[in-house]
Amino acid sequence: MNGDSPNGPAPSSPARALAFWRSLAPATRRLLSARFWRSISQGALVVDLALYLHALGWHGVSIGLVLSAGGLVGAALNLTIGITSDRLRRKPFLLAYEAMCCCCALVAMGTTSAFWLSAVIIVAGFGKGANGSAGPFMPAEQAWLAEAIVPQRRGMVYSLNTAIGFVGMAIGALCAGIPAFLVTSLGRSGSFRPLFGLVLLGNAVNVVLLMGTPEMHRSRGHEPPKPQPKKQQRRENSFLWRLVGLNAFNGMAVGLTGPLMAYWFAKRFGVGPAEIGPVLAGAFAITAVAALAAGKLTERIGLVRTVVWGRTGGVLLLLLLPLMPFYVLASLLYMLRSALNRGTVGARQALVISSVRDERRGMASSLNALSMQVPQAVGPAITGALIGAGWLATPFYLAALLQGTYALLYGRAFAPYERAMTAELGNGH
Repeated sequence: MNGDSPNGPAPSSPARALAFWRSLAPATRRLLSARFWRSISQGALVVDLALYLHALGWHGVSIGLVLSAGGLVGAALNLTIGITSDRLRRKPFLLAYEAMCCCCALVAMGTTSAFWLSAVIIVAGFGKGANGSAGPFMPAEQAWLAEAIVPQRRGMVYSLNTAIGFVGMAIGALCAGIPAFLVTSLGRSGSFRPLFGLVLLGNAVNVVLLMGTPEMHRSRGHEPPKPQPKKQQRRENSFLWRLVGLNAFNGMAVGLTGPLMAYWFAKRFGVGPAEIGPVLAGAFAITAVAALAAGKLTERIGLVRTVVWGRTGGVLLLLLLPLMPFYVLASLLYMLRSALNRGTVGARQALVISSVRDERRGMASSLNALSMQVPQAVGPAITGALIGAGWLATPFYLAALLQGTYALLYGRAFAPYERAMTAELGNGH
């Protein structure tokens, strides 16, 4: 039994939220908890990593290039891990990721060497603000999470997963203000280094947490995949091709505006981590609420329409953001835009997971992430160069054009697949 009823309560009040949490399978609860612990350090580093490198004397181009390199390495690993985890098991991959991040955190705490810092940033994906996901190991995480969730509840549970990640990111972003209190005793650059202790703590907790998490998926070794009806195979392949094509627009847009947002605030308004941290924390907290709201909305209007509505509103706010003359106004607009845009992440993930068979979920999650990560990895290098040249508004307009195209095409591309899934579930398939 998976412990998750398709008609179980959706979290809309503390009591109902607690009942909903208890209705989830133990493995689901542990995976959601692991998301929380990962996201705390990710929230801190998305604020402070670029500022730390800037304090060490790195130029904007160098900062953008190392973040881009981390994205490309993650993308290269992504597809291999997704396909392999479908054939083998998913749990060992997540444990390997947590252990790797612990090692990288120890290195980052102990050196200011540009070589070694670049190495750990690239290998562990530090500074990407991944909302608690397991980096290139995310396909194994997403496929494992789907095991104990009935299809009708995936939109809600994956949105809850997104919300939990943003709550942790908000806590981490508040922790990003710690260097302001340590700068007198440790110096400008040294004040940032204790934040890597958050990485070590969170990933160490997850090693213990995931070791005791059961997994239903079992290794198929070298067995050939079970034959499937050609019609189903063609439908899944068509869905995945459309997904890859559209994600190129979204990935590039995210790369242009996401990883260097704290750096942009610093250059545009002359603020530091003490001012930027609370703003990003507020954005993550509001986005967590928006993710839960999006989860409930998926049950009323569907996954696809939820994504289209949220993304369209986010594009409009993205166009206005670089026009704001004051930091307070820009901060408020950034928070609202984050809620509308990123609050739909869970709905998008649920659509991908639900559109393919169990034995292809890791591969589908890999393609979803890979088609985002490759163009996303290019974004920071472009934005770093533009900011360094004083073109502070250009990344936002480029991103708005790309995300507007994505929102326009998303509904047309995927609405037929969601209708087909709904019809199959209604027929008891």
